[in-house]
Amino acid sequence: LMASEWVREQIFLHYHQEIPYACHVVTESFKEEAKIIRIEATIYVERDTQKGIVIGNKGSALKVVGTKARQQMEKFWGRPVYLGLHVKVRNDWRDDPRMLKYFGYTSD
Repeated sequence: LMASEWVREQIFLHYHQEIPYACHVVTESFKEEAKIIRIEATIYVERDTQKGIVIGNKGSALKVVGTKARQQMEKFWGRPVYLGLHVKVRNDWRDDPRMLKYFGYTSD
């Protein structure tokens, strides 16, 4: 959970207007190995246009978010971190009761 919150924090710091509010970050896997921590996370957005903004030109925006989040993680855990970020579109997920439940926003 902490890993996804660090990514989400960087999304809020890096993007403007609606993008941070249309994103949800899920940590898909977290593996502690002898010398490195490997984390895979998915950033969910509501539209293809938002996906393009989050990724940026040739991945530049996503790289900034990932690098800054990874640096925070490495400082906290005191060891190298591999952070793989993926961006997926789930159309209007904020209006979908199943997605809200999947993301933990509701319990019904």
